[in-house]
Amino acid sequence: MDNALIPVIILVLAAEFVNGVTDAPNAIATVVSTRVLPPLAAVCMAAVFNLVGALVTGTAVAATIGKGFVKPDVISLSVVAAAMITIVLWSVVAWRLGLPTSKSHELVASLTGAGLASAGPSVLLWGGWEKVLIGLALSTFVGFSLGILFMVGLYWILRRTSPASVHGIFSKLQIASSAFMAFSHGSNDGQKFMGVFALALLLGGASTQFHVTWWVILVCGIVMGLGTIFGGWRIMKTVGFKLTKLEPVNGFAAETAGGAAITLGSFFGIPLSTTHTINTAIMGVGATRRMSAVHWDVARRIVAAWIITFPACFALGWILERIITRLM
Repeated sequence: MDNALIPVIILVLAAEFVNGVTDAPNAIATVVSTRVLPPLAAVCMAAVFNLVGALVTGTAVAATIGKGFVKPDVISLSVVAAAMITIVLWSVVAWRLGLPTSKSHELVASLTGAGLASAGPSVLLWGGWEKVLIGLALSTFVGFSLGILFMVGLYWILRRTSPASVHGIFSKLQIASSAFMAFSHGSNDGQKFMGVFALALLLGGASTQFHVTWWVILVCGIVMGLGTIFGGWRIMKTVGFKLTKLEPVNGFAAETAGGAAITLGSFFGIPLSTTHTINTAIMGVGATRRMSAVHWDVARRIVAAWIITFPACFALGWILERIITRLM
């Protein structure tokens, strides 16, 4: 077994923890902003349902990440190490700024950059990138469109219902939709680092083939849940309070739309951005009132962070792989 395996596994778990800190709070931001649940209760619920989603939804996304972007037989643990350090560094910067970033894009870009630095263009697999591009469309355009459709549909269904009754009904229903969103996040984002964990085990000689075992699923799910509990508030504040004003019915629509899009992606093994999905769903819901109801200056900051993530993490992954290889 490679002596570098244990340090690399620790880096994978550090990245998974950061995933819980910065990504998982997106699932519960709306239920906090509508005051349906207090922050502590919402964070604990998200941690539980993230774990459940990671445990029971298979490993299709994990397989796409672990062996779908770079060829495992031509890279070493230095590639995984460089990608994980990149994710931790980039995520901490975004967290300090209160910006929700996409772990999918950080992971794909950093693995690609590190893989190219290690073995050149032949290391890349186009099939994985196809799924990323599909996921980008699914999380961005489908999230926004479903947010609008769900909200318009609810407006029509509830057109003769008093505001007080609507608030009372959806204060309860939003707890279920928030749990669904957290579950779907675990089913997709939770699997990504399981795939990297399994890849590290293969490259480090602890496994003879790529396989996501039950204990890998359990460990990654628990670490992500702990990250959510210990650091989720800063991102929740941006997503839940700053994008648009939400009532329980709006939160229900955004979470249900986002959860549906993510669950669809997980079923087909598509690693999509839960951050993109819930944020664009919230924008879609806000836009049904009027376009000015969405704080587009905040939206622009979030989108700018999404756009810069790809080139920044690609470059950082490439540089760190070169540094790690020389040190080793």
